[in-house]
Amino acid sequence: MRHVLFALTLFLIGDSLFAQEKPNVLIIMADDCTYNDLPLYGGQNAKTPNIDGLATQGLTFNQAYLSSAMCQPCRAELFSGQYPLHNGCAYNHSSSRPTTLSLPQYLKPLGYRVGISGKVHVLPRQAFPFENVDGFDGNCVRNPTRPHSLEGIEDFMSRDDREPFCLVVALVEPHLPWVMGDPSQYPPQQLKLPPNIADTKVTREYFSRYLAEITYMDSQVGDILKTLAKTGQRDETLVLFTSEQGSQFPGCKWTNWNTGVHTALIASWPGHIPVGGRTDALVQYADVASTLIEIAGGDPHAHSQLDGTSFKSVLTDGANVHREYVYQMHNNIPEGPRYPIRSVSNGKYRYIRNLTPNEIYVEKHLMGDGRNNNPYFATWLGAGPQRRDVYQLLKRYMSRPAEQLYLTSEDPYELNDLAGDPAHESIRLQLSAELDRWMTEQRDPGGPVDLVKSHQAAKRGNHLFGVPHEE
Repeated sequence: MRHVLFALTLFLIGDSLFAQEKPNVLIIMADDCTYNDLPLYGGQNAKTPNIDGLATQGLTFNQAYLSSAMCQPCRAELFSGQYPLHNGCAYNHSSSRPTTLSLPQYLKPLGYRVGISGKVHVLPRQAFPFENVDGFDGNCVRNPTRPHSLEGIEDFMSRDDREPFCLVVALVEPHLPWVMGDPSQYPPQQLKLPPNIADTKVTREYFSRYLAEITYMDSQVGDILKTLAKTGQRDETLVLFTSEQGSQFPGCKWTNWNTGVHTALIASWPGHIPVGGRTDALVQYADVASTLIEIAGGDPHAHSQLDGTSFKSVLTDGANVHREYVYQMHNNIPEGPRYPIRSVSNGKYRYIRNLTPNEIYVEKHLMGDGRNNNPYFATWLGAGPQRRDVYQLLKRYMSRPAEQLYLTSEDPYELNDLAGDPAHESIRLQLSAELDRWMTEQRDPGGPVDLVKSHQAAKRGNHLFGVPHEE
């Protein structure tokens, strides 16, 4: 009997040690937070002590991107490891294909519990079968946001120490409405507005509220990390923080400019990822699923449908190079009239192709009636002829040429278009050819794809694929 008990004990210990070799994964997502409004990326206003502290414990990615600067397509890309047209979610408030696989299907066979708390905003359920975890508000437009509770995520993290977890905590700040936090920390007249944001009195007031929500979001990050530490599993957990796409100011969300598609990304895993470092490795949301599969002990190459590739070597082996290009697309329906955009970046230059350059760009949420969350835009329109600086920003936003080229490494707000500069013709041609290659690979017809969706949206009241709007 003693021999049997001894053997059983060794088996259980061995099994426990094997389980511990697979780290837990905690992904914390902000919502509509322009990456370089964070101090970690040069932001001159916001106070984010918890995000800054996490960066000192891990690796900061200087060059992390997403394919589409809209909530639903970028989350579908992150969870599925596929670009928007590949997984099917290439429009906001739409749906991925029912056959799409995502983190739950990738990680559960490797022994993981996979849950999500907060804003889900991906469909259909069969493609994204996360376990729902209570505690964080899932409605990004609620006013005010419901107070969060930590019991649900603590229970999920602690439920079974022999079974690793993957938990996404998807926050709803700083998505509009900007009603959380303390704007008095950010007196409007003392703010340093980014150069792509028009300087009007009302804009400053709303930028102050946006900054307050960033700080409120940062406090939630702190609460989540404290909860993880409370469970005693911090050292066994890979923590990823990302800021999602840019904010709801003109030139950020719903665009292919750097302040729309560039995202913050921090990775921290004690004893495995060097602390306090930064990397210029080029990565994209589509790469995250492959990376987690490899870290969990699986083989991402066994999943031929994945568009992304693992950057585990960047995290744990000191590699400073990953991919050569990142790719972006924007389909404007149902956010406004069709305005398809495609782009590619090598981390230094960004090439943008506007497929309907003779049309004006309209985004109905940002440029609406101005009575609710966006009255600042009306002050841009009403700034008057003496405000040439405001006019130039409006022109940049609403009237775009067929091609744009930016030296993003020196012009992160992409205000200086080099597309017509002979000195940059060779890089324009190189990036244009690479964009053509990617669009062919993705079976992307370009502008015509919007004609089909425009007809569907009109017939279905803007509910693409027959899927109801989910905030």
